Amino acid sequence: MVDLKRRLGEFPRTVLMRGATPIETAPRLGEALGIELLLKRDDDTGLAFGGNKVRQLEFYFGQAQAESADTVLITGAVQSNYVRVVAAAAAKLGMQAHVQLEQRVPGMDETYHTSGNVLLNDLLGAVRHDYPVGEDEEGADRALQKLAEELREAGRRPYVIPLGPGHPPIGSLGYVAAAIELVEQMPDLSERLGAIVVASGSAMTHAGLLYGLRAWGQRVPVLGICVRRAASLQQRLVEQKCADLAELMGMPRFVEAGDVQVFDEKLAPGYGQLNDEVFEAISMTARLEGVLLDPTYTGRAMAGLIALVQGGGIEAGSPVMFVHTGGGPAVFAYETELRARLDAAG
Repeated sequence: MVDLKRRLGEFPRTVLMRGATPIETAPRLGEALGIELLLKRDDDTGLAFGGNKVRQLEFYFGQAQAESADTVLITGAVQSNYVRVVAAAAAKLGMQAHVQLEQRVPGMDETYHTSGNVLLNDLLGAVRHDYPVGEDEEGADRALQKLAEELREAGRRPYVIPLGPGHPPIGSLGYVAAAIELVEQMPDLSERLGAIVVASGSAMTHAGLLYGLRAWGQRVPVLGICVRRAASLQQRLVEQKCADLAELMGMPRFVEAGDVQVFDEKLAPGYGQLNDEVFEAISMTARLEGVLLDPTYTGRAMAGLIALVQGGGIEAGSPVMFVHTGGGPAVFAYETELRARLDAAG
């Protein structure tokens, strides 16, 4: 356990967070669901509307600064929270940000393409680039590398935050650190909690949290709710990220068979697309707790938690922690669809 902290401290890190995020109770929503519900408020990480990506970027920007980069590049969905926080961190550190936006969500209106995180990227001074395909991680990375080479030829010192597989999961180190933070906040974590529920997309957050907890000797189940791909694919991705993380840290593979649990029952119709259950999860959480969830990540993760409770995957009365990974600005990008559903509900 001591080695985990020591090893983590050997990686370059730029502090972007204001400190540990709070753990709050959600008594009214918990009562409605029939569980004891806690929220780990990683929407409150402090930089430009916060979110889980701030933790990850402390290590990416640490490496970028160690390499004397003056420009950072990232690719992501149009309403990517990751892209928005990269733009904010770059502005804070006096660097230039180039952000490539991928068309992952079909059929969205003009508001989706101009409001929310897109508006914030522009306010933060990021240089925007478009990538017309939505499910082509390797192609998106190649386009980003080409742009980096052009910037290098122009005299810039670019650092690329990659999207696809085959790269060291530097961002996951942020959630190894979060696992340590969580245990320090709640030393009886494994005895206190029946499960931790988190959105599982790129798997950086899910894998880092799971690996960090297991390395710290904590056996609490970490349940990942799929937000981008089917459970069969997501499970392999999380397992690979955990293995890659062990290699990156030069530590044992603490994650064992059966530790990776993912659920995709509320994924349809696909990434970033609302369904009735996601809307209901967003609405319930807002009206019972005054906590805002987004349609892409946290709303879907809460819908998955609710489905697990209703289906018996989470035992009635069980103490459960939901990791709120942020994403609030994206709510505004979905105004048209959210308004239509609110009006229909009366």
